[in-house]
Amino acid sequence: MTAALETTLHARHSCRAYLPKPVAPSLIEQAVATAARAPSWCNAQPWQLIVTQEAETARLGTALHAHAQAHEMQPDLPWPESYTGQYKTRRFDCGMQLYDAASIAREDKPARVTQMLENFRFFGAPHMALITSPRELGAYGALDCGGFVTAFCAALTEAGLGSIPQAAPAGYAPFLRDWFGLPRDRLILCTVSFGYADTSAPINSFRTPRAETNTLIDWR
Repeated sequence: MTAALETTLHARHSCRAYLPKPVAPSLIEQAVATAARAPSWCNAQPWQLIVTQEAETARLGTALHAHAQAHEMQPDLPWPESYTGQYKTRRFDCGMQLYDAASIAREDKPARVTQMLENFRFFGAPHMALITSPRELGAYGALDCGGFVTAFCAALTEAGLGSIPQAAPAGYAPFLRDWFGLPRDRLILCTVSFGYADTSAPINSFRTPRAETNTLIDWR
């Protein structure tokens, strides 16, 4: 593994506070072009992006934030059935790190809900990329898009930008489909909010740990 790749992947984190500074379209296009080198099943390259500029991100965020408080989620893909064992532990620990960084007490449920709802305002990022895949490709199209999202976030990191992949906005797939006039034959998978990170924001101060390789590999 090259030192550059390792440095980039270690530097990448889920950014939840941004500076009010737009990113040049040429820089976004470069990050997309780099991420598009990700592998895909039969080279299908199923990912398609809608990228919002600053004013549209804010307009959409305001509408989606209000919609999320009045409607049930209807994702195109089913949510995980449950989190158990180590997956539950990691999810819990991540949440506790987030609330600690945001100075939100564990028993302060209204503040936790308020923080959760910031997902739908894209955490104040100037840009949002909506990732979709052809419905006909099913799980494999979604799998390929996951690789693209990883590469896209790494490319944004390399460009000096912060980012965060988000499943929550995709929970309101019908709303997003109507907003952007998307056809039914495309699955709404996730969003990636991005921009210049506010490095002074406490909520950007924590980093989640990663599992040791000996817990991931079953040598045979």
